[in-house]
Amino acid sequence: MNPYSLSPDDLPPSRITQIDAMLIRNLEEVIANHFYVNCGLILQALLSRCHWYVVTNSSYFILIIICPDREMYWHIFYAIPNIAKKLKSFSHQAIIRLCPPFEKGTPWEIGVSEISAYKGWFN
Repeated sequence: MNPYSLSPDDLPPSRITQIDAMLIRNLEEVIANHFYVNCGLILQALLSRCHWYVVTNSSYFILIIICPDREMYWHIFYAIPNIAKKLKSFSHQAIIRLCPPFEKGTPWEIGVSEISAYKGWFN
């Protein structure tokens, strides 16, 4: 459907209001809580040692995990396939962004739909 054929009332707002921002943040918190509850005890233990949160927009969401040290980074890295399985229940277009400790490397991103192509990396 051509978006220009819609009436102005049916188009999304041109700017996000304070209420919209609050609702988006609330949605992100609910998604994060449901994701965490659906993780097994091992994933919950790993995530609880990191700073993590969910960011969303209209077409996808990103799970951002910031690791406190390199050891935790590698534990989380090897858990990526299991994390992706849990995220797929929310969206097949979800993205995982794994961040090493501050100034210790570059964040790494992978879509949950790409995991099968990189399966050999996680052994």
